[in-house]
Amino acid sequence: MKVAIVSDAWRPQTNGVVTTLSHTAECLRALGHEVVLMTPEGLPTIPCPTYPEIRLAPFQGRRVARWLEHERPQALHIATEGPLGLAARRAARRAGLRFTTSYHTQFPQYLRARCPLPERCTYRALRAFHGAAVRTMVGTREVRRELKRHGFRHLVRWSRGVDTELFRPRPGVHLPYLAPILIYVGRVAVEKSVEDFCRAPAAGTKLVVGGGPALADLAARYPQVIFTGFRYGEELATLLAGADCFVFPSRTDTFGLVMLEAMASGLPVAAYRVTGPVDVVREGETGCLRAELGEAIAAALRLGRAAPRLQALEYRWERATAQFLGHLVEAQAPARAAIGARLRPQ
Repeated sequence: MKVAIVSDAWRPQTNGVVTTLSHTAECLRALGHEVVLMTPEGLPTIPCPTYPEIRLAPFQGRRVARWLEHERPQALHIATEGPLGLAARRAARRAGLRFTTSYHTQFPQYLRARCPLPERCTYRALRAFHGAAVRTMVGTREVRRELKRHGFRHLVRWSRGVDTELFRPRPGVHLPYLAPILIYVGRVAVEKSVEDFCRAPAAGTKLVVGGGPALADLAARYPQVIFTGFRYGEELATLLAGADCFVFPSRTDTFGLVMLEAMASGLPVAAYRVTGPVDVVREGETGCLRAELGEAIAAALRLGRAAPRLQALEYRWERATAQFLGHLVEAQAPARAAIGARLRPQ
């Protein structure tokens, strides 16, 4: 099958969407499928408002329509609700093509954290975007329940995987910091509630690994916290393996893929009892969820390192990709021969 994937999030961004799509494309190709991608890579871009590190590619409607006409995919998946995703949705609807979407980001909560926009307005826009899809894929049961309450339809589960060879326990690693070492990995932005981690009562050393618009401000106000900036690959895996507890302060994630990377490294997770952690963490076994982050950290530090690793081993990209592929088959586009004539730009 020839699969077209459209995403506004792509390299050099480092986030769960990019990681998920990269591994999914790789697994699909390993199964013998052809995968073509429409991303901002190589296109004219502008900085995202309030988050200039993210680049968006607006005004590409004709380019996206021509790309679909040229590629003639058998299945179309629109992964994001940004300019490219909107352009692909518009082209597909104009041509009467069936497509799938996925819900990766809690935009109502993200936008509410940055500006006084009522969540109901954002949900209305998202409901309209995803409403045209044959299937909308979500990462967890809790996200599915939440979106269903907001009137979303055709919701199906699409889980995630983790690279358990890169992210693994490394008993010989000893980081040069006062124990216990508490670590957060991800964007340093208001919607991730990183400040909650910085000010949480806890002994030892706090590491914040990542970057984002709130980095300079938090680094200036919390000099006792070590901000490492972005780390990748073996360097990131070594930091995780050398820590004692992974702290996930976000209240707005749909999954929290980095929690699996931490657990694969043998770390228990401390987090709030919210969407994302509630579906990933096994309370009292692989992590602790509490109303107060300091309490979650204290409880998680009492857990062992074996159970988190064992749970992470259950999450394989091959299994997640099989789920994804099954949803595509259910929503296959019309015959390739008919697509070209119906996708010509207006």
